[in-house]
Order: sequence, then structure tokens, then C-alpha cells
Amino acid sequence: MIEKLNLYSEVEVTLQTAIDLGLTELEFNKILEIMGRTPTYTELGVYSVMWSEHCSYKNSILQLKTLPRSGGRLLVDAGEENAGLIDIGDDYAIAFKIESHNHPSAIEPFQGAATGVGGILRDIFTMGARPIAALNSLRFGNLDSERTKFLMSGVVNGISHYGNCFGVPTVGGEIYFDDCYQDNPLVNAMAVGIVKKDKTASAASEGVGNPVFIIGSSTGRDGIHGASLLASREFDEKTDDMRPTVQVGDPFTEKLLLEATLELIDSGVIAGIQDMGAAGICCSTTEMSAKNGLGMEINLDLVPLREQDMSAYEIMLSESQERMLAVIKIGMEDKARLIAEKWDVSFNQIGIVTDTGIVNLFRNGNQVGSLNADSLVLGGSAPVNIREFIEPKYLQETRKFNINSLKTDLTQEEIFWKLITSPTIASKKWIFEQYDSQVRTNTVSIKGDAAVLRLKETPGKGIAVTTDCNSRYVYLNPYEGAKSAVFEAARNVVCVGAEPVGITNCLNFGNPYDPEVYWQFKEAIRGMGEACRALGTPVTGGNVSFHNQSKNHAIYPTPTIGMLGLIDDINLIMSLDFKEVGDSIYVIGNKRNELGGSEYLKVIHNLISGEAPILDIEEELKLQKLLLNLIRSKSISSAHDISEGGLAITLAEKAISSKNNLGCIINLEGDLKDINIFSESQSRVVISLNPDKEDNLIKMCDLFNVEFYKVGEVSLDSFIIKNLVNTNVSYLKDKYENAIPLIMNNLIKS
Repeated sequence: MIEKLNLYSEVEVTLQTAIDLGLTELEFNKILEIMGRTPTYTELGVYSVMWSEHCSYKNSILQLKTLPRSGGRLLVDAGEENAGLIDIGDDYAIAFKIESHNHPSAIEPFQGAATGVGGILRDIFTMGARPIAALNSLRFGNLDSERTKFLMSGVVNGISHYGNCFGVPTVGGEIYFDDCYQDNPLVNAMAVGIVKKDKTASAASEGVGNPVFIIGSSTGRDGIHGASLLASREFDEKTDDMRPTVQVGDPFTEKLLLEATLELIDSGVIAGIQDMGAAGICCSTTEMSAKNGLGMEINLDLVPLREQDMSAYEIMLSESQERMLAVIKIGMEDKARLIAEKWDVSFNQIGIVTDTGIVNLFRNGNQVGSLNADSLVLGGSAPVNIREFIEPKYLQETRKFNINSLKTDLTQEEIFWKLITSPTIASKKWIFEQYDSQVRTNTVSIKGDAAVLRLKETPGKGIAVTTDCNSRYVYLNPYEGAKSAVFEAARNVVCVGAEPVGITNCLNFGNPYDPEVYWQFKEAIRGMGEACRALGTPVTGGNVSFHNQSKNHAIYPTPTIGMLGLIDDINLIMSLDFKEVGDSIYVIGNKRNELGGSEYLKVIHNLISGEAPILDIEEELKLQKLLLNLIRSKSISSAHDISEGGLAITLAEKAISSKNNLGCIINLEGDLKDINIFSESQSRVVISLNPDKEDNLIKMCDLFNVEFYKVGEVSLDSFIIKNLVNTNVSYLKDKYENAIPLIMNNLIKS
């Protein structure tokens, strides 16, 4: 390495320099105290990204620690590695994680979404797991807006481009449309992979004297300050100036990097490896060093560059994609190099591991940094803030709302058609048909309540995966809404026959320095934690995304849940569609009429008000146990949970999904006449079954103490809900599937 010289700074550092880089005066003073001197410009840049909200979790970690972060089938505690790891038996594990790429996608929707997919895939294969599925959760503003059409088109193109080119099936997701996301869309990307438990890799440096290599793409100026500025501030009139901070992805390079990484791990040459996502080389060198109390000597002259005049500051903070930092076991460099050459992946030594706990940085013959690794990372000296919180004032108004005060001139049938064609409910076929859902041939189903994949490595077994969150509920009651998000995700995997085993989360909120926003965050964490403890599904990790707001809009609090379910027998899975004419249709669950936060209120009355649906944990757990029992005993033919739009929309979706134009005849008379067909009460599932099995259903419902009521039977061609709608399945399907294409085609024509 280069002989140590006096520390060199490209720019004179002052308090104003720190503020310009997103640090506070308090944080700058803390840096001065830690270092005992004024930092160089490169050092200050490293602190600015590592102490940013995105990397340090400085405003969220105290709340996150209240969640169940270990236990169950979890093999590593939350936050220990790049992704969560769940034991599925037979010496295999599933790695999975969800993260946000909201701010980049608002500026450059194609590249923002594409690199979001690329980043989450790297989190999976840097663990040694081969990616087998991708999912997403997307939120946009009003789809009638040209900006929303532009953003959605770009985001969907970016997701499909990266996933399809990389060769991972995109198997599931969700999309909501609300005005609050007009300026700040949410793009949450989830990935799932499989790995042998004895072939996992750690993101910790190991072995003093081991060489440190950068693997993959060269480093450019794309993505500089993506973490500290782009993901840690609101949008304003200067947003367009932030375009250089958006990364650019190359899925074909990432595919080669995947194969090289997995072979390097399998060959035993890796002592530690971490992908370079947010904060680039800053993050990978310091975090890997801090985990084992080690240090590194890094020569930035050895980093392959796209632009040769880059400063040390730019090299360290660059977030160029498709890069890994790997510690190779000493003496195995040649073996590792041959593997990298086999896959045509760049492989360059840039440093060595030391025992000092210090990351020393050199550039152009000068020492430009000497950083205590522990002072930079979460769990070390990174700031941990205690934020003020107060219940939002708007809740005083939403809670006063009286549903009986609503009036409309629309008929029930007109309301039904408005709901079934509203963008949040209507078919997302225009979107998911752009994704390759079948590559690698593991995909069993993408059209149920959760996606189902077979696991070739463990014959007969499968997994179910889904993403879920109704942010309107969370807005109206963060505690109940977040609790419902976890339980709906669990209910969705149960509806296909899987046992919920773990979650990952992406917590999207506004400005944490606003006490009302922080109250939302705190209450959502409380509800999520209670739900996870009840289900026995630990939080395996995830992402917090604050500052999702602009001058005009603050988003609804949106704690997106990614749920993993395990299927012991892939032959015992369930789908949502009607199967046979004459089958009986039942609702299992409660008869509550709750319209707060519903699609009915939004579409018909343009209101987000009332109380969010209340979720009774004991009621929900009994329902899920009953449903799993019914599926595994082959007692029912279909299952679909009641969510947006209520019972009417759930029945329509079951008919639309049927293979032979099977519909239904529904008659809510007698003691069922007062059931609100558009209620979104939780803990309810619509099932169909052969009439010969009705006695068994009644017996099982009584055994599990779950309410049930028969609502009709399966018919051919017709879709009839008496006193509401009378149509045929073909017309119903046409209206449902063409609602979004009609809106998007107007964009293309214009």
C-alpha cells in the first residue's frame, strides 16, 4: 500500500459544508468530537451518507427494536445480514427482503425502478442464495393525471426490463392509486432466493491480511449522494437538479455478477462479501469492518473507473450498480480470479484487511481518510434520535365521521360498476403481462391471493409469497391498519394453503421530524409487532423510507408487508376461482359492516374517513387455522379473502378468474339482508365447495368457533347478486380487464 502521508482534503471543511451535505450542526459537532479534528472532505462525505436516515436508521431504530426480530424459523436475527433467512427444512433456507426505491423512481421512473430491482436481487445473492422470485408494491397518484401515467409506465417498464433481462420471475405485487402519492410514488421491490444452509455467505470482514476485492462494474458518478440527499429529503422545485443522483442499471452485467458470486461462495474462497448499494464503497468497507472490529487499507487508485478524473469523495460515495466488495481468503486469489474471468466479471484488489478498526483511504499518493469503522455504523456511534410524537389532529375529524350521513343518487348497480372499474380494484393485467412470471419454471400460480412457487431443491415443497398494505386503514388508525396489513398478508398465503413463517417490511412514511408523522410510525410499529408475535412470524429485516412527501402532499403511512408462507405438499394448494356449477358458496368469518377507509367511500363519495376496520386477533387466528385445515383436508374447492370493494368485488374476482365462465347467483335474504355488500371488514374469506361437503364444513366451523353463512351457488355464465347486479361473466370480465388499458391507451394516443 501507499505510505501514509498527511491527510489531504479536496475542499476546506466547515459547518456549512456539513449542512450542505445533509448533516446537522449537532451531528457535525459529534463528528469533531469522535475524530478529535476537522474531517477531510472525503471523510465528511462518508459520514454524511453513513449517518443519513437511509443508512443509519437514526430516527427509527429505537422503534424497530421493539419488533420480534428473532425466533421461529429465522436463522439470522433481523439486520445481521443483507437479507432475512428462514429455515425451510431439508438443509435449505429461503432468503427474502423488501426495500424502497421511491425517490429515484419519482425522478427517473425507469431507472429508479430498475435499479430498485437490481439492488434487492443483490441483497439476495450476496447471501449465497439464488433468486427465484421478485415481487413489488407500487403506489401512484390519480391515474387520470398525465404525470401518474408517465410514472407508472416508466416504473413498470423499469421493473419488467430488469427482471426479465436478469431472468427472475416477477410473480406478485400490489398497486394502489391515491392522491397522496401524486408527487411521491412508492416503489417497493421484494426478492426471494433459495440457498443450502451450509453455503450462506456473511457480510462481515474476516482474516487480517486477507485481500479486499471489488467485483463487477466500474465506478462512475451515478448515484452520488443517492442515500443521504435523495432518500432523506422531501421533493420541491429543486427535484430536477437531483437527476444525477439516480443510478443506472445493467441487468445483463448483474446476471454475470450473480453467477460469479454464487460460484465464488460455493468454491470456499470468500471470507466475507457485501453488495454496494446505498452509499457504495463507503457502506461496504465500513460495515464489513465494523462487524468484527477490523479495519481496511483501501487504495482508491485501484478502483476501476468509468471517468478517470474522479475524486476520492466521488469514488467513495458513488452508487454505481452491479458491484460487490469481497474479502478473499489469502492464497486463494488466483482461484477466485479464474472464476471471475470465467464469467467475464471485473475482479480488482483495492486493499487489505487490518486489525486496527480503522478504514484508511488513499488517492493519488495522498491519504484522504482515516475513519473509525464503528463510529459510522448502526449499532456503533451513528446517531440514535429520540423523536417527539403527538396524535395527528386530522384524526379528530375522521373519527367523527357518520356513515349514515352519506347520500348518493347512484343505484347499487351503478356503484358496483364504478368499483369494479376503479384503478385500485380493476385488473392489473396491463401491468403484470409485461413481467415474465414463468422463467426458471418454478412458478405454479400467480393469480391467487398469493403467488405459489415449487422448490425443486426440496421436492414436493413450495412457498407462497405476497406483498400487502391498505394505507388508507393505516392513515385512519396506524395501529389497527398496520396490524391488518400483517394479518391480511398472512391470510393471503393461508388462502393458497401455506403456513405463514416470516415477514419482511418496507416502512414508507413522511418526515420523521414532524411529531404527527412520528406518532403514525410509532403506532404502526406497535400494531405490526403485536400481529407478528401473535402469528409467530418474526420480522426478518427490511427498510425504512422516511421523507416521502412534497410541498403539496404527504403520503399515507404505508408499512408494506412482504409475507413468506411454507407449503409442505405442493399438491395441496388452493386457488381463488370457482370450479364447478352447483358448488355452494359460503363466507367464513364475521358479519360486521365496516366502511371506514373503504374503496366504496373513496370512489363514490371521495372520502378517506371513518374508523379503519378493526381486527380481532383471536378471531383472525381461528379463521386461518380453520382455512388451512379445510384446504389440507380437501374440503373446499376455492378460497379468496374479502378485501378492497368487499363481498361484491370478491365474488366478481372469483368469477372473472374461473376457467369456464363460471359465475354465481347470490341471494342475501333473511338474516343476511343487512350485510353491506361493500364492507371491508377483516377476517373474512369466500369459499366454494361441493354440496356433499357442506355438513363437514359446518362441523369444522363449529369446531373452530368461526362464523359462517351460505350466500349462493356457482352458476354457468351468469353473475347475479340479487338486488345489486345481473350480468354475464364475459361482460364482467371485459369491464374489469379493460379499465386500466383504456386509461393508459389515452396516454399513448396523446
